[in-house]
Amino acid sequence: MLLALTNTPRDYAWGSQTLLADLEGRTPTGVPEAEVWFGDHPGDPAEVVGDGTLDRVTGGTLPYLLKLLAAGSPLSIQVHPTIEQARAGWAKEAELPLDHPERNYRDDNHKPELIVALSDRFESLSGLRRVAQTLRLLDALEQGPGVATLRTLLEGQEDPLGAAIGWLLGGDAQQEVDEIIAAVHAAAEGDAGEWSVTLRAVAGIARHYPGDPGVVVALLMNHVVLQRGEGVFLRAGLLHAYLSGLGVEIMAASDNVLRGGLTPKRIDVAELLRILDTATGEVPVLRPEEGQAITEYPVPVPDFALRRVMLDGQPVTVDVEGPTMVLATSGVVRVGSAAGDELAVAVGTAVFADAAERTLTLRGAGEAFVATPGH
Repeated sequence: MLLALTNTPRDYAWGSQTLLADLEGRTPTGVPEAEVWFGDHPGDPAEVVGDGTLDRVTGGTLPYLLKLLAAGSPLSIQVHPTIEQARAGWAKEAELPLDHPERNYRDDNHKPELIVALSDRFESLSGLRRVAQTLRLLDALEQGPGVATLRTLLEGQEDPLGAAIGWLLGGDAQQEVDEIIAAVHAAAEGDAGEWSVTLRAVAGIARHYPGDPGVVVALLMNHVVLQRGEGVFLRAGLLHAYLSGLGVEIMAASDNVLRGGLTPKRIDVAELLRILDTATGEVPVLRPEEGQAITEYPVPVPDFALRRVMLDGQPVTVDVEGPTMVLATSGVVRVGSAAGDELAVAVGTAVFADAAERTLTLRGAGEAFVATPGH
C-alpha cells in the first residue's frame, strides 16, 4: 500500500520565509515556515492526500518522525533526555496537565535525531567544545571581568562546563553576559585568527537574541557547517542548536526538549544540567558516498534509519523493513511497490508504504530520502 503524504508548514518564529518555498518551486507565503512534519505524532500528523491523517492509518505507532526543517534564524539551544530519563521525568510530572507551564516532559520517549543538509550551507552548534580549545578562544576576546569569571569556572571546577552553564543561565550573571557579548562583537569585527568564523557566527546569534545568556553558552559549543548531503547525529544529552539552512531531520517520535538559551520559553536550569552530557569533543560529520546512488547515515539507535537516494534516470530498488517514507527533495521522483503500484512524489511531499512492503523502486531524476525504523 502506497499513500501520498503532505502537510502544512509550521510557522515558528525562527522559520525561513523562502527556503521551503524555493525548494517546492512556489511563491513564498510571506510568513515564517519552519518545519513540515511527516509522521503520526499527535502534535501534527501528516495528511494523507484525500483521506484524513496518517495516525488513522498507523494508530500512532510510528517510531520516528521525519521533517523538513528551514531555519531562517537560530533555534533555541536544547538537549533531549535518554529514554530512562524521559520515563522518570514523565512519571514525576504525571499529575501536571500537558500544557502546564512547568512541565518538561511531553511523553516518555527519548529524542535522538539526525539532520542532513539540503542547502549548500547549513550551520549548527553541535556538542560542547573541548575546554582547552575554548580557553584559546577566550584569548581572542578583550579580557574583562566577565571573561575572567568564565575562564576561572572553566579552569577550576570538577565539572567545568556544567558550572559555567549553570552560572550563565542562573540569572545572576547578566552584567558579565553583556560584557562577554560586547567582546564577541568587537572580536568578530576584526581578525580573530582561527576563531574568526566561529566568533562571527556567535555575533550573528547575538544580533537575533541580544543580551541572551544563551549567546555565551553558544561560545562553549562546536560551530559546525554542513554542506549539502552532509549530516550529524545528535545523541541524548548532547547540547545543540540549528542556526541557519534547510535540512531533512529524522528523530525518535518524541517532543521532549530541555532548553538552554536563545528562547523566550521557560528554561529549567536544574533539569537541564541533570540530563546534560558535558563530555566534550567534535561531533562526527556523516558525509555522502561520492558516486554512489544510495548513501546511508549510520546511527546507533533502533528508532530510525535514513538513506539518501540520487536518481539519474535509472531505477533504484531499495530493500525496506517496517513502515517507510520516501521524501522527495529535488527533481522528478516516482515510487513503485512490488505489486506494481506507483505514485509521483512532488518535491516537499512524501509517500508512505506500510510494513507489508519489502522493496520499493524509485524512478526519475532527482533526490529522495528513504526513512524506515532502525535495526
